[in-house]
Amino acid sequence: MTDHYRLLDLVVDLPRQRVERDGVALDVSGLSFQLLAYLLAQGQRVVRFDELIEQVWAPAIVNEETVTQRVRLLRQALGDDARRPRYVRTVRGQGYQLGAMPAPVGEMAHRPTHRAWLGMAAGVVLLAGGVLAWTLTRVPQAAPPTAAQEMLDRAAWYASMGQRDNDNRAIDLYEHALADAPDDPQALLGLSRAYSARTCLYNDGAEWATKAQVLAERVLRARPNDAAAWSASGYAHDCLGDLPGALAGYERAMVLDPTDDATRASAAYLYQEQGRLADALRTNLDMRGDPAKVRFRNVAVARELELLGFTGAAEARLRRVFLLTPDNVFGNIAWPSFLFARGRGAEAQAAIQSAESHGTQRAELAQLSGELALLDNNRAAAATAFARAHALRPESTMAETLAGLYGPVPPSPTWISHRISETQARLQNDAWAPARVELAVLTLAKGDREAAAAAVQAAVDLGYRDAAWLRITPLLAGLHGDAAFNAALAAIDRRVAAERQRVLEAPWCPPELKATP
Repeated sequence: MTDHYRLLDLVVDLPRQRVERDGVALDVSGLSFQLLAYLLAQGQRVVRFDELIEQVWAPAIVNEETVTQRVRLLRQALGDDARRPRYVRTVRGQGYQLGAMPAPVGEMAHRPTHRAWLGMAAGVVLLAGGVLAWTLTRVPQAAPPTAAQEMLDRAAWYASMGQRDNDNRAIDLYEHALADAPDDPQALLGLSRAYSARTCLYNDGAEWATKAQVLAERVLRARPNDAAAWSASGYAHDCLGDLPGALAGYERAMVLDPTDDATRASAAYLYQEQGRLADALRTNLDMRGDPAKVRFRNVAVARELELLGFTGAAEARLRRVFLLTPDNVFGNIAWPSFLFARGRGAEAQAAIQSAESHGTQRAELAQLSGELALLDNNRAAAATAFARAHALRPESTMAETLAGLYGPVPPSPTWISHRISETQARLQNDAWAPARVELAVLTLAKGDREAAAAAVQAAVDLGYRDAAWLRITPLLAGLHGDAAFNAALAAIDRRVAAERQRVLEAPWCPPELKATP
């Protein structure tokens, strides 16, 4: 591949990242230059939005609007007119292509002056263009996708963006595809995952994950060894809070398709929730493809490192994710949560504000704001924050509990008792440790320190390992100094120490962790 191109009256020097017109350098640098360089390598092929995002922006998660804005900046730098573009054309609904076939040219370190170049340009361009055209005719061309497959590919791309609007676009496309082919497994599973995302990622109700499970089971009845169907089933169970069902789906999918890194990452998260921190970290480090393509993996690894006590390594990862991918939902939650648990309240509040300015409106951030307000003895601000958390995710029982406990009107003893009874009934079939923490908050509000400490211990027994949060949250301040509560914290410390030692002794342990004091 050549390192130098001519595009109409532009000369592009890839090694020097330089674009010239008539010997004068243009201000094309950074992402604009990378975008131009990738387009040059494609000739005049139409390059779709999703390909540009993967090849130019990855691992950052961006959307079509980001690409469009960058093309606008590139055109400005080249002096191109968007209404009558010469260099970069828009292909409506698809992507972009160059306005002319680029001509590769030889090494230009000792190229002649502009005057001499004009005398020889025609011959060089014709020769290079002829060679390039011959090369292109020799490369077998893949058959273009059918209209139905193109719709499914587009839907999958929208779903991969991790944004509500794009998830809705994906759902519309999948539903259109199913209207034409009701039994298409790709459309059924794509729609299943997009429905689950409404529950897991976008604060919508559990009914979407229930619908997702129905779609996944429909595929499994026809194709019982379909790895993608097992993964979609696991995701639906995951979003419904069914940890055993989720793990069963994920682990079956990994057996059927060991290369499925996305499912591997999902299973790792559930191992973490069970307190199997070494297993979680190993699973996340054991990616079979490009780890950068596994959404939210960096956040998951950082969380595992944090719980294992590798605090410096966790902080470095979380800070990087927060700065480089401002629309990463879980990165926007994990970074301020990390700061809060380390007692860095002012930094945590600033991070929350930054995350929300990036468009992350999540119940978790609102709850964290409420906890910070309580630490500042600002109960009114806490009430507002908890009410907002409940409004953002009304199906979250913890958000409802906090909105009731800290609302403008103090809750009655009857309300608290009823809430405790409801929570205890729900926990009979709930293997999620955080649900026990909610019970601890409620029983403490009733004044029953013994029951609250017992609920914390039950959470620890199920795998809860966030001792840093337990020690600092004002929601459990009434337990500070309690012997049973301290015993639960000590149990976490012992179990984490054992998991940490497993990591340090494992052959797969990253060298930088072995050097951590």
